[in-house]
Amino acid sequence: MPSLFDDVLKNSESLFINEIALDPNFIPPILEYRENQQKCIAETIKPLFMKRNGKNLIIHGAPGIGKTLAARYVLKELQEETDEIYTIYINCWKSPTAYKVVLELCELLEYKFTHNKTTEDLLKKVTSILNKKSVVICFDEVDKLDSTGIIYNLLEDIYRKTIILIVNDRSWLIKLDSRIRSRLATETLEFKQYNKDEMFGILKKRTEFAFTPNACSQEALNIISKKAFESGDVRIGIYLLKESGLIAESELSKKILEKHALTAIEKTDFTIKSPKNLKEEDSSLLEFIKKNPDLPSSKLHELYDSSISYRTFRRQLEKLEKAKLIELDLTSQGVHGKTTIVKFKQKKTLDRF
Repeated sequence: MPSLFDDVLKNSESLFINEIALDPNFIPPILEYRENQQKCIAETIKPLFMKRNGKNLIIHGAPGIGKTLAARYVLKELQEETDEIYTIYINCWKSPTAYKVVLELCELLEYKFTHNKTTEDLLKKVTSILNKKSVVICFDEVDKLDSTGIIYNLLEDIYRKTIILIVNDRSWLIKLDSRIRSRLATETLEFKQYNKDEMFGILKKRTEFAFTPNACSQEALNIISKKAFESGDVRIGIYLLKESGLIAESELSKKILEKHALTAIEKTDFTIKSPKNLKEEDSSLLEFIKKNPDLPSSKLHELYDSSISYRTFRRQLEKLEKAKLIELDLTSQGVHGKTTIVKFKQKKTLDRF
């Protein structure tokens, strides 16, 4: 006779067999539905195998549709194929300045003598190392670089290279310095949104990597897949799979059920906007706040752009607060009364998952 407690997890049990498979940086063994795009990326690199200069490529498309994953998948295969080509991946959200980019290059190339050296000094050293072989350099979120001069330097000084630029909005290329644009002579590759069946297939495959066999019910997967498809962002689906699994485990359930998926959706704030989807003026202000946090709103207005009225500036701040990207903290300043402190929100959003 079956026990009344067969469906309850024991202390030593877990629904997860590989939680890393639900990490945003996880590269699955098989990348489905992006085979054609991977071939296009590989084609730009192939001339390097013949000791010739590669082609340059700009990849564009909405967030969360596999641009980064496809590029990193190709770079991973390239690393496994040959030692004669350096493969460099740089996320410009994390390294938004030339100095940080060069430091990351030094780290990837295992060059440790960086102390008290200028960006120019380090760039010369990095270039001399890279020119011993061919190189593929991928700049992800390239629009977050505060200056594209570093791209110009690499284009000029590296002999045999393929440079891949990943960005959400193709119009970024139009704004690029004409000297860089002409030297890039870049090809473009657009990533389209996943359709409903593709979104379901991707998330189903992730459940096979992440959970014990049959741990995720069809009902739960359907709900999560539908939500991810509506958002157009596969990362939201992956996030919800992880949250649903954690909720199921907290209830000692041996299966991720429909109710766990619904709870995960209910507790997730889908009103959070991506900084990438803001209007240009709001995005610029957000970047300025990020670099100048915890200032009174009046001081921030003065430093940012005093040519616009404070009322207009305040409306911009309120829009960013409503999008949950900043916090406006009304505090007492003694004899000066109350003032508003503008705080950049470090909270992890679904977009950054």
